[in-house]
Amino acid sequence: MGWNLKEDLQDCLVAAAPYGGPIALLKNRKEKSPSSRPPLEIYTASGVLLASILWKNSPVVHLGWTTSEDLLCVQEDGSVLVYSIFCEFKKCFSMGNEVLQNRVLEAKVFHTEYGTGVAILTGAHRFTMTTNVADLKLRRLPEVPGLQKPPSCWTVLCQDRVTIVLLAVGQDLYLLDNTTCSLVTLPGLSPNAGSYLRMAVSFNYRFLALFTDTGYLWMGRSHLKVSFAFHLEWRYARSLMKPDEMVCTRSHSKQRAVVLAWDRRLVVAGNGDQCIQYPLDEDTYLVPELDGVRIFSRSTHEFLHEIPEASQEIFRIASMAPGALLLEAQKEYEKESQKADEYLREIKDQNLLPEAVRQCIEAASYEQEPEIQKSLLRAASFGKCFVDKFTPESFVETCRDLRVLNAIRDYQIGIPLSFDQYPSCTDSIYQFTFQCFRLVLRRLYPVAIKICEYLRLSEFQGISRILAHWACYKVQQKDKSDEEVAQAINQKLGDTPGISYSEIAARAYECGRTELAIKEMLTEDKAISRTQERGQKDLFGIILHLKNELNRGAFFMTLQNQPVAMSLYRQFCKHQELDTLKDLYNQDDDHQELGNFHVRSSYVNEKRIEGRVASLQNAVDEYYKAKNEFAAKATEDQIKLLRIQRRLQDDFDKPYLDYSLHDTVYNLILEGNHKRAEQLYRDFKIPDKRFWWLKINALAEQGDWEEMEKFSKSKKSPIGYLPFVEICMKHHNRHEARKFAPRVAPEQRVKAFLLVGDLNQAADAAIERKNETEMSLVLSKCNDTAVAAKINHAKAQLGKK
Repeated sequence: MGWNLKEDLQDCLVAAAPYGGPIALLKNRKEKSPSSRPPLEIYTASGVLLASILWKNSPVVHLGWTTSEDLLCVQEDGSVLVYSIFCEFKKCFSMGNEVLQNRVLEAKVFHTEYGTGVAILTGAHRFTMTTNVADLKLRRLPEVPGLQKPPSCWTVLCQDRVTIVLLAVGQDLYLLDNTTCSLVTLPGLSPNAGSYLRMAVSFNYRFLALFTDTGYLWMGRSHLKVSFAFHLEWRYARSLMKPDEMVCTRSHSKQRAVVLAWDRRLVVAGNGDQCIQYPLDEDTYLVPELDGVRIFSRSTHEFLHEIPEASQEIFRIASMAPGALLLEAQKEYEKESQKADEYLREIKDQNLLPEAVRQCIEAASYEQEPEIQKSLLRAASFGKCFVDKFTPESFVETCRDLRVLNAIRDYQIGIPLSFDQYPSCTDSIYQFTFQCFRLVLRRLYPVAIKICEYLRLSEFQGISRILAHWACYKVQQKDKSDEEVAQAINQKLGDTPGISYSEIAARAYECGRTELAIKEMLTEDKAISRTQERGQKDLFGIILHLKNELNRGAFFMTLQNQPVAMSLYRQFCKHQELDTLKDLYNQDDDHQELGNFHVRSSYVNEKRIEGRVASLQNAVDEYYKAKNEFAAKATEDQIKLLRIQRRLQDDFDKPYLDYSLHDTVYNLILEGNHKRAEQLYRDFKIPDKRFWWLKINALAEQGDWEEMEKFSKSKKSPIGYLPFVEICMKHHNRHEARKFAPRVAPEQRVKAFLLVGDLNQAADAAIERKNETEMSLVLSKCNDTAVAAKINHAKAQLGKK
């Protein structure tokens, strides 16, 4: 490691990004003095310092990385600060008022298919979670009954696209989902296993490991229904008690493994009872990866993974595997020895030469040292010359991928990707390889460009995007004059296709350097016309320049004759100058857009309800002037709904503002305020079918089955009675579902009885309708001989007729 750490890792908050990503350290975390300012430092995986700052905010509880390599700093007060890998502040968001009031005890950052999430354990022993920090939606998980102290351990699981929390309280395990808290039991675990101390979930969230205070280690699938192995009473584990760290992983051969670290010992446990032990010289930190575990300390950074089968076959002592013989043959050939021919003949006589080439290519892909890679690839190249109709794609692709991997593994770059991780790191959002994107984040633009050229990516996919990132970074450099930066950008970008000059100009404008976006300009009108002919490359920069050079009236008149420029300037005003945008709409008597402007202003700029209503009323007036009666009526309804929501909020002391009409009615029913819900139903003329669906869903979620039955009898259901059956079964209440099944329409009655598991009634309904298809359906699900005989008899009677 390139760093020179004086602190132990135990004294720091540590977070390492996956896929060989950067490492963040917040030092002196034990220092609780309010005036203390511990340094936050970000390093590459090789220990090269990228950036550092003094921490001036609230104490940090947890650090974690997003999938796009932004650092999340979770503070005690529940706010989460987001920084780039160069310690540049990007944004801040809060995990809610409850977290603020009760403070943060523990936090975890996790990754799912939805993005990067954050889970919080508060001082009230409640969990709050968001599954995507880019689209913040907070969830408060149910309370654990009788929980008076923090759980001994907990983790986040992903099951069937749902994110849940698994926590341990002594010998008990609880699962928390959106609505329920359930007690779970691990299969195959002895009742004498003791209390849970540690738990870890695998990189892909499919496997789980738990460690107890008696030395038991349980491994299984994360859905808690299948166990693979458990280890009983490790002598050293019992003496060392709780491991400092634990990681669950999976290897090339699909073996499950758990890696545990104590003070000076590392243990790898697999499916069997045997374990591998490694001595440690220093305190270490474990980072789970797709195919192994990264282990770093103050002096080293290592990668622990299973040796691939091809490497074992080739390098095993006295191996006679085809790959091993081919490697020896190539070495003897370089020595001009006749033994090369003997080795080749031995492989060819067994018809294993293609297998030998494959083994050498595969083994080379997993090697870290370039010299060993070259040796194996030379052997593969030598062997494929003697194979008829050899397809070279695998050899060529491996050589190409290894060259890219070796480049980014370089000590100064410090992204130690393994071969298995390399194809898993693509992201279609950026339209070029994820490695190039990561290099751009580190401002390693020349290396990123070389990789794009080597991979033969189109300019639009690769180099253009890299240069655009570079230019946006360049305009932020304060130590160079506008003229110097503009000249550098012009020379570097030239006529490169696909460059978004408007984005560069916008960044320059944000920095107060509009001249950087101007490439050339003769006169105002000529400049805009010529820019449009050239594909609008410099249009936005010129607009900003004209805005500063001309008076307001002349500027507007210039744009009036250039519709494309006017459209672009309006887009700019939407984000930067709302008052100017309003003036533009007034100048054009564009009442439709003025109405839209007031609606947007109501939600973006107005905080008080009175101001929002006033803005919406202005929008109504403009819509009527634009003769858009639909928009005017919809906005009037929104004003009416806002006022009602304000009253509901005051009456019930619960948030209702900004709920949709649908959600407002649903929550009123959920809280038992049926009269208010029905009043909204009448006032807003909600269709009968929609209201009935809303009400029975809310009543079922509330568990008010008596009210549901009463509601079903209030009048004839506009949605029928099959939905009542389906919703009852969805909430696992077969008893209530049976009440509604006989009331279902005849054409749906068979389905209803099948849902509630009443095969006899289902058979009678099908026979009564004389429907052979329905009879066959019941028969396919029937395990009752009497019912089956009744159906077969009825089918026979129909056949005779």
